[in-house]
Amino acid sequence: MEIIEEYGIKYSKPEVVLLQDTGIGVAESAARTCYDSFSNSENDVIKDIENTLPTSDMCNEINSIEESKLLDDLAWTYFHHSILEHANLSFLVRGTSRGVLQEHARHRIQAISVRSTRYTMSSVINAYVAAQGNREFFIKKILDLDMFVTKDRDYNRIEISAMFDKLSYQQSVVDNFYEISVAKSSLALLDEIKDHAELYDALQAGKKKRNVGDAFKHIIGDNVKVDMVVTFNLRSLKNYFTLRDSGAAFFQIRWLAEEMKKATPKKYLDLIVKSK
Repeated sequence: MEIIEEYGIKYSKPEVVLLQDTGIGVAESAARTCYDSFSNSENDVIKDIENTLPTSDMCNEINSIEESKLLDDLAWTYFHHSILEHANLSFLVRGTSRGVLQEHARHRIQAISVRSTRYTMSSVINAYVAAQGNREFFIKKILDLDMFVTKDRDYNRIEISAMFDKLSYQQSVVDNFYEISVAKSSLALLDEIKDHAELYDALQAGKKKRNVGDAFKHIIGDNVKVDMVVTFNLRSLKNYFTLRDSGAAFFQIRWLAEEMKKATPKKYLDLIVKSK
C-alpha cells in the first residue's frame, strides 16, 4: 500500500488487480463481420471464420489474439470505436474512497459492485455499543479497523470523534437504539458484560445485525474506504482514462485510473491510449 500526501494530508493509494479480460479477437471478429473481410486478417483463426462457424478451440484462439491491424486502423485512423465495445475488462479495486465511488458513478457504461455499508458496518456499531459512552475506547477501536483512505492519525481521530457524536445524538433520540444496533440474540450481553473490550469481542463473535447500515449510513464520510469490482467495455474504458487520468481530475480518482491503467494489458492500451 503506497502512502502519498496531498494538500497536507496523507492518503493511501488504491490497489488494483485485473480479474478477467475477454481479449481483442472478438472485437476484430465484429469488425470483420461489418466489412465481410475475414480473409484480410493477419490472424489465421479470423480468416477461417469466413468458411466455418468457430469451434470452442477456435474461440479460445480468437480470445488469445494479441494484435490486430484492423482494430488499430479503426481506433486511430477512422475512429470507429463501437467495435471496441466487444472487449471487456474487470478490475478488483481495493481501498479507494466513497468520494471516488461518487465520481465513478458518473461513468454510465460500466458494471460496478461495491462493498455494501448496509451489511458491513457491524464492527463500527459494535465498537460504539461496547464503548458505552467511552469516546476514547471507540476511537481506538475504529482506528484499528483502518477504514479510512486518510492516513494521518490525528485527522482520523477527528473523523471518528464526529462519528461518535452522531451516534450519541441518535442514541439520545431513539428509544429502541440497541434493538436496531445489535442482533436480538446479543442484547443480553449488554447487561452481562461490563468490560468494553470483552463486550466488543462478544458482539463480534455473535450474530451480525442484518442491514445494520440502514440506520447508520449517515455517520460515515467520503474518506471511508470501499472495495469494488468494475467491468468496462474497451470503448468506455478509453473514455474513463481520457477523463480521469488527467491533471484536471479529482486526485483520488486519478490515482485509481493510474492503477487501473497499470493493470491493463498492452494489447488494450495500444487501442485506447495514444502513445507519447
